[in-house]
Amino acid sequence: MMLPEKSDFSKFQVGYKDSFTREVTAETIDSFVDVSGDVNPIHVNEDYAKTTRFGQRIAHGIIGASFISSLVGMKMPGIGAIYCSQSLKFKGPVFIGDTLTVEGEVIARDDERNRITIRTDVINQDGKIVTTGEAVMMHE
Repeated sequence: MMLPEKSDFSKFQVGYKDSFTREVTAETIDSFVDVSGDVNPIHVNEDYAKTTRFGQRIAHGIIGASFISSLVGMKMPGIGAIYCSQSLKFKGPVFIGDTLTVEGEVIARDDERNRITIRTDVINQDGKIVTTGEAVMMHE
């Protein structure tokens, strides 16, 4: 398997943006359950979920947030990136079948420490932010 090249860190100036889109499926949730062990019935049991305020199964909040890892690890700054920190606010539910757009924008750059700060938003197909935060990334 050929590995992608290390990204050019110089291109990630304040204002640089990137994004990608991904659908959340029942299989996405099931895979996360396998990895995390979080079997809260709101995520895995349709009958239980129908009795909640959401009326249906919801994805674990951290699933949408984990998509941010793909954005920063593969695109912003991508290969050579080291995650230093991530703040998160969960602002709304994610349902099976939702299409999430993960957006990032460089809002600060520290050339001395080889770091960038990225505003991160996860937005559903209705344009609602479901997760927001900031990531600090170092480039090796």
